Amino acid sequence: MLTITDKARMVLHQQGAGGEKFLRILVKSGGCAGMTYDAEIDDKKLDGEKTVLTDGDIGIVSNEESIGFLKGLVIDYSDDLISAGFRFSNSSNESSCGCGASFTLSGFPTFDKGGATCGS
Repeated sequence: MLTITDKARMVLHQQGAGGEKFLRILVKSGGCAGMTYDAEIDDKKLDGEKTVLTDGDIGIVSNEESIGFLKGLVIDYSDDLISAGFRFSNSSNESSCGCGASFTLSGFPTFDKGGATCGS
């Protein structure tokens, strides 16, 4: 379902993930293409969340509404000079916006809750 690259795993550890702290990934409506990934490190699950992946000592949790949108997701990290940071790519994407911050998945319904727009 999900893949974490070695580089992303290393940076997640540096940022405190592992052990009791996990990575939460949610999908929200917004952006130019319709949906965005939202991620944060936390140590308390919210109601309705469950663990969707354990990779070594890094756990990833998500809510029921987002889980279906995570299939094929690859979490990577780039340290290039222009736009260093985590990269969320998904082979199931039908399209993505020009800024790379949002996406559309082929064959999935629209996503109705929350969200942001590109540049926010």
